[in-house]
Amino acid sequence: MSTVAPSIAHYIKEIGRGKDGARSLTREQAADLLTLVLSGAVSDLEVGAFCLAMRIKGETREELMGFMDAAEAQIHATALQGTRDKACTRPIVVIPSYNGARKLPLLTPLLALLLAREGCHVLIHGMDEGQKAVSGVQRVTSAEIFNQLAQSDLSLANVQYVSIAKLAPALKKLLDVRKVVGLRNSAHSVVKLINPYRHAPHVRSVLVSSYTHPEYAVSMREAVEGFGATALLLRGTEGEAVADPRRTPVMTGLRAGKEVVLQAMQHGTLGDLPDLPTTIDAPPTAAYIRAALAGATPIPAPIRLQVAHILKLL
Repeated sequence: MSTVAPSIAHYIKEIGRGKDGARSLTREQAADLLTLVLSGAVSDLEVGAFCLAMRIKGETREELMGFMDAAEAQIHATALQGTRDKACTRPIVVIPSYNGARKLPLLTPLLALLLAREGCHVLIHGMDEGQKAVSGVQRVTSAEIFNQLAQSDLSLANVQYVSIAKLAPALKKLLDVRKVVGLRNSAHSVVKLINPYRHAPHVRSVLVSSYTHPEYAVSMREAVEGFGATALLLRGTEGEAVADPRRTPVMTGLRAGKEVVLQAMQHGTLGDLPDLPTTIDAPPTAAYIRAALAGATPIPAPIRLQVAHILKLL
């Protein structure tokens, strides 16, 4: 008995009519579409068409929420064992880390360790060590820096790093489509909104995430509002969810989906610039982080502010 292979052609027909002619999907349709894409049963040609169509069209609030519904169903709970034991006793901060360092040292691990010092448990999910970041360009990843930090006597007990390959392998495969077509796709928006503890009862959690362009700030905020979730969103450092150490960005807070005024932009660079490493390599970045935590070098003011704002949301 023959079986008919799954197809998303009927969805591509709706979303693939160009920026002005494309029709938006409902949340339920978007969830079904991405579920089919992540199933591995859809042809590579259709997956590519989906990626390009959504790249041109852009995600609506309902579509992004539907994509999140599908993505969350792909999460492997076994990858979170190190965090689950902490969930009922400590507030959890979830930080997606997918862009890596390109020109400036990557200080997402510093943000995580500062939050851990304040009593939080921090879950970071991102790319594997040694992999290219989602841009397709070789960058230094948080995984590499944590590997350097683990080789010192610095305690990482309350910080857990999980690769997307272990957390949600199907999403990792969709992220990798960028290496073929050269453009971001909806998976890059989705991974930056994943908080595996958003539905967990009796768990205080906050998502800390970043955007690279203003239109993504709108869609991400609308999705967080729609879910009634708690998050801090900012235009971080080269796409990473850590405040630029040289200037204070706008930080938008949402508590249970309601916007909270946190931080207005401070124009211009700081008067007293931090003494950052001169390269983005993992060893000097890890050394800088150890020195900052030990008080041997000042913690950049924007990152101190970001920590304070995150704690306000918990």
